[in-house]
Amino acid sequence: MDDRSFTAAQDFLLSAKTFWTTTLYGAVRDSYSEKANHSQDGASDSVEAVAEALEDTTLYQFYAWLERHLQRMKYAGRYGLVPYHEERRREMLEALGHVDTDDRFLELNENLDLPAYYTGVDIHQHPGGVWSDALAGVIYERGARTTTPLLDAAGKDVHERFTDLALAGGSHSNVLDMGCGFGKSTQPFFRRLPDSRIEGVDLAAPCIKLAASLAQKAQSKNVRFRQMNACNTDYANESFDLVTSTMVLHELPPKTLDEFFDEAFRVLSPGGRMVNLDFYCLPDAFRRFIHYGHARRNNESYMGPLAEMDISKLLTSKGFVDVEILPFKETEGVDIDANGSWRFPWTVIAARKPERCGS
Repeated sequence: MDDRSFTAAQDFLLSAKTFWTTTLYGAVRDSYSEKANHSQDGASDSVEAVAEALEDTTLYQFYAWLERHLQRMKYAGRYGLVPYHEERRREMLEALGHVDTDDRFLELNENLDLPAYYTGVDIHQHPGGVWSDALAGVIYERGARTTTPLLDAAGKDVHERFTDLALAGGSHSNVLDMGCGFGKSTQPFFRRLPDSRIEGVDLAAPCIKLAASLAQKAQSKNVRFRQMNACNTDYANESFDLVTSTMVLHELPPKTLDEFFDEAFRVLSPGGRMVNLDFYCLPDAFRRFIHYGHARRNNESYMGPLAEMDISKLLTSKGFVDVEILPFKETEGVDIDANGSWRFPWTVIAARKPERCGS
């Protein structure tokens, strides 16, 4: 397909998603509010009650159908990301190939055992997942540009804002980005901390290969990307003073999430901080209902379990102190209630390792 047809089709999908995010979501929200206001008990705090009020309505079913199929068409439709990149496979692989032998930026592990929860579902509806094809990282990066259309329209970067928060206090000489994907979350750290050691780890070879390629092109000298399970790294105890993750927690089964926090605690130096950006704070039953529906439609199997967990209690039980769970504005003036439009429930989950463990 030619570039003009592909661009026009993707622009149409983005416009349709903006309609879904604003007009259609607002109509669903207003419909529920009207039903709740006219019920004898008023608005319910039960997700089941919201489902009973909405799931059989034509409006909600259209909302749900559009969410599911806009994502499918973005990746796998006639003008989807996968067929477009497949036609350009050779040139795109050649563009990535230069980083293969440069171990200053990249360390691959062909023998890494990928967990079944990771390979068993095409997360985000990405055909084959983000790990199974050499071009998956490039396709994932392109797809991520239209994940939050209102944010894109504002010209802001959620990763930059998160980095501001993560660097607000403490030492940052050694930073680990757990589940770094294609490196978008890692880039602000290695740009702002040129004298620090920055490490990014992820399961997906195609993603960290792209991350390393972008870092190499940026002539960064302080970052390395490694194919590794973030829940079981080979780093020494107490070797990082800042551990971060961005949109990783909701992709982990509860048992694996438990291991993730254990590993973060292990590699943190005394007094070091862990700062995660994810989806957690859901203030009412309507937003929970919408969030759980999104998880099903976008192949996000563990969004629901994360939302149900008592994260503060879990982190405290592992020895973390100064636990903070705070709503996060992805850009100034925009939050989950922004103009009545659909937003991810962005949340910062942060904690500190005590100066002396057990104190």
